Amino acid sequence: MADALADPSRIGEETVSGLASAVSDVNAQVGSLPFVRLQLMLAPVVEACRRLLAGPAPTAFVGQLRQTAVAASTLAGRLAFETRDDAASRALYAEATREAELLRRPWRQATVHMSHALVTLYSAHGIEGARVLVDRAVRAARVGDNILVRARAYALEAEIAARAGLERPCRTALGLAWYDIEAGHTDDPAASAFSPAHLRGFEGVCELYVGDPRLAHDRFAASAAALTSPREQVQRAIVITDQALARLRLGEPGAAAELLHECVTAAASTGSRVPAIRLRRARRELRPWRGEPFVSELDDHLMDAFGT
Repeated sequence: MADALADPSRIGEETVSGLASAVSDVNAQVGSLPFVRLQLMLAPVVEACRRLLAGPAPTAFVGQLRQTAVAASTLAGRLAFETRDDAASRALYAEATREAELLRRPWRQATVHMSHALVTLYSAHGIEGARVLVDRAVRAARVGDNILVRARAYALEAEIAARAGLERPCRTALGLAWYDIEAGHTDDPAASAFSPAHLRGFEGVCELYVGDPRLAHDRFAASAAALTSPREQVQRAIVITDQALARLRLGEPGAAAELLHECVTAAASTGSRVPAIRLRRARRELRPWRGEPFVSELDDHLMDAFGT
């Protein structure tokens, strides 16, 4: 790597594959290690990709190197968001978007837009910014050749529509997502990144906002039960928080608070920002019951876990 950085024309297969492996290794640790540590592990890879792409790299390796740069910058953008550096996150997503456009592989562009849309949904007021990014993701995914990426893009489109109260577009997008997820994709190396368990979580969100809260609860419960790997713990915490909101809609605040205890533990152990944001929103929904013991117990747990 030192030789390649000194003279990018000396890049070889070992250098390029080593960088790709480093990104995969960091990504695999999401949910197992604190996000600050992951950010520190990934930063040298992002910088190495920048420097190598800026130099006279051999044409044979530029495409593979750019793919790694897109993956590294996208993941770094998510990690910067998790560590509450929104300015750095936006810059990294912009970098990932530029590199993905140069690849001319639409599904790669879609993955960047989807990741950016999710952090935008939770870091900005309203859904308009996230909606614009999801629209871009769907357009790119439709002309791409990755079925799972297309399914995930439709799932995000369904969630945005549900949050806007648009039931028919929500159901249409959700149907398209299920159509793609049920197609054969056993040879996809990223098959575990978006599965029926993940889609059931999106289905629950749709029921929560434009459907039946009892169905939403059941979808969330099924999704949470299937999300068991360390890599899926952040997503599982998000799903269980939404499950608690469904309990509230069903008039069961005590059961909702009990579910939120599990989310507090998961959010504290992973250090993930999104479950923490969802927890704060769910806690506000419990204000009408602030005098109840189950709310006091939840507040004590939150104080012990986060000090706030």
